[in-house]
Amino acid sequence: MAESSTPNIQQELNLKKLELSALLEITQAINENLPEAALYKIYRFTLLAQLQISRLVLYVHDEAWECKADFGTQQDFKKQDLPEAITSLKEITYTSKLQVDKKWRAFEIVIPVLHNGKVLAFVMIGKMQPFYTNLEALNFVQTVSNIMLVAIENHKMARQRLAQESIRREIEIAREVQNMLFPKALPNDKDIAIHASYIPHSSIGGDYYDYIEIDQDQSLFCVADVSGKGVPASLLMSNFQAGLRTILRQTSDLNTVVSELNNLIYRNAIAEKFITTFLALYNRKTRELSYVNAGHNSPILLFENNTHQLLNEGCTMLGAFDVLPFMSVTSIQVPENSMLLCYTDGLTEVFDEDDSEFGIERTIEFLQTHRFLSSKMLHLQLLREINLYNEDATLNDDITLLSCRFK
Repeated sequence: MAESSTPNIQQELNLKKLELSALLEITQAINENLPEAALYKIYRFTLLAQLQISRLVLYVHDEAWECKADFGTQQDFKKQDLPEAITSLKEITYTSKLQVDKKWRAFEIVIPVLHNGKVLAFVMIGKMQPFYTNLEALNFVQTVSNIMLVAIENHKMARQRLAQESIRREIEIAREVQNMLFPKALPNDKDIAIHASYIPHSSIGGDYYDYIEIDQDQSLFCVADVSGKGVPASLLMSNFQAGLRTILRQTSDLNTVVSELNNLIYRNAIAEKFITTFLALYNRKTRELSYVNAGHNSPILLFENNTHQLLNEGCTMLGAFDVLPFMSVTSIQVPENSMLLCYTDGLTEVFDEDDSEFGIERTIEFLQTHRFLSSKMLHLQLLREINLYNEDATLNDDITLLSCRFK
């Protein structure tokens, strides 16, 4: 009796050695952090060499069922879709019990690979050594496949986390760069008081405002809006800011400034982006305001008697044409106690539940009613008014406000 059982014991011992060797080979490949394709290749050769399985196909679910490894077959299973009779399996099953086409009968057994109750893959094997058809051996194939597939999934998730972290860091840097673009201080003296508010729609916005002293009498202020959002918009706005300040070192002639900016944006625009902007040059001594509105929302100049003027003369948006098709610089005299509100379209293009736009008329009415508030409170109340216009509405764009009180 002892003699007759010796071959079976030796056979089981050899099987355990093969299994251990296969397991060590797979885990070593995983620990070496090899790419996904290399892991599938090692898995295939491990089952072929160590476990003596001579026909195999492995289907993995990655958005759809996809053949990741096959050998010992005449069919090209990378072009074959898994039948429902197989995808519905949760237990090791003989193909002879399944209603499947002849090509799938090239395999004797289907082994589902599960993790946390979810089927990750199907291993189909055929032409096995007789001692490899017992349930224990098949369970081991299932275990080895599970170890490898979970490792691949973990590596994939780790790469995704690294990619997300890299994107998050890029966005953080872009946001820091964007914050550096805004002026650190705005004037509030005997001649003029400027106040600005910026509410980004997302982590990185496409709005920009600036104030630049030209000399003791003249200063330039502007509001701009890049089409689109995110890092590309932020990069283009950085170019705009750098270009504006560089050009102003050479000249403060608005005609030249705007033409040069258009050329800069046209050459550097990414994915057909463009910029709308309002640039104004104010002379404290003469009280003259010269401006160019380049396709931007019309700023509202409110006079002491509560009448108003919209500043809408200028040119087209910047970056749309290599040469601006038309251009005008408008100069006006600004009376005492006037107020100018510049803004981006995130302010006026807010809609209520009936799809009625907040619009410029409501903005003008608000200014007329609240003109005696401090600049800071005026901005806060206007933003509050926008939120109250439809409490359920979400802001679809950045909002920038720049108000200028001429004393």
